[in-house]
Amino acid sequence: MYKYSIIFQGMKLIRRLLFPIAMLYGLILSIRNGLFNIKIFKGQHTTIPSIGIGNLSIGGTGKSIVVDYLITILHRNYFISVLSRGYGRKSRGFIMANTSSTALEIGDEPFQFLKKHPKIRVAVGEDRVRAVNKLLKIDSKINLLILDDVMQHRWIIADHLLLTTTYADPFFNNFPFPSGNLREFSKGKKRSESILVTKCPSDIGMKDRINFEKKCKLASNQKIFFTKISYSKTIINVQNKQSVDYLKGKKVILVTGIANPHPLLDFLKSKNILFKHLNYRDHFNFNKRTIEKIKNEAGNSLILSTEKDYGRLYPLMKSDKLFYIPISLSFFSKNEEIEFNDRIKSFIDAKQNAITSN
Repeated sequence: MYKYSIIFQGMKLIRRLLFPIAMLYGLILSIRNGLFNIKIFKGQHTTIPSIGIGNLSIGGTGKSIVVDYLITILHRNYFISVLSRGYGRKSRGFIMANTSSTALEIGDEPFQFLKKHPKIRVAVGEDRVRAVNKLLKIDSKINLLILDDVMQHRWIIADHLLLTTTYADPFFNNFPFPSGNLREFSKGKKRSESILVTKCPSDIGMKDRINFEKKCKLASNQKIFFTKISYSKTIINVQNKQSVDYLKGKKVILVTGIANPHPLLDFLKSKNILFKHLNYRDHFNFNKRTIEKIKNEAGNSLILSTEKDYGRLYPLMKSDKLFYIPISLSFFSKNEEIEFNDRIKSFIDAKQNAITSN
């Protein structure tokens, strides 16, 4: 414990020393944002309704869960295309995903969306404006865009921008990188129409929510929603499903390559499931060496991963002992969920009406 305390204190000292660099970095981004605000740099509006998801932090705020939720509630009424940069992929440029696409080709999160929602279109591309133009030429039936991770990609303008921030590490308590974990100063939150607070404790009270909302300093056009992670009661692989309770009493190797695995660790501990955790960085591309390490650690044990990691692990392992646990976004009440869904749909309808009137 003393060793970890020394390391923690050392990290805090390093971050303090890097504070001037963080302020310079934040200033440069503020100048860039200012040039967009006064229209010297001009972003392009999408020609069809669009929802953007982004954050101010460097990963770990649950954007992919939000994208999955939006697809789930909207796919019956719209022909959706999800556009992402495709972090962690080995390719470059614009790619329209298809049934033969792999996580290495399009990135782990787009691959997850593609496999879970095969009826939607999934595309990746660093240049979002060019990518949108290309995918709309490829498929003219697309009538709703979900733009993943576009908070700082201001060359394209979504009709409704959702800012995600975790309850435990909110943007208003942080500083720009490298002194903190922000991609820009927290005032960037003004560009969003809605704020989704993710990974909230299940027992969060109304007083805690009110205090959190006050610290966000919302504008009159903004609305905040509080959400939590819901874990499935089953674990899944390509061959079968098992109850989560199936893991009890067994030796389990947990393999994660995500920004913040702690909610999953807490969930498994709450279920009295014993496990050894092999923790890799976010979007980690597993290779033969790491796969061999995982196999050696596991032996005949069960291997559990996240849904995102499973897409990269299974093609290399082909093991019936490898499972993933699905997760989903949930609200604290049905009324809050309905209010959020109606808010999203109202922005889509407004854009559609504007298109029709023109």
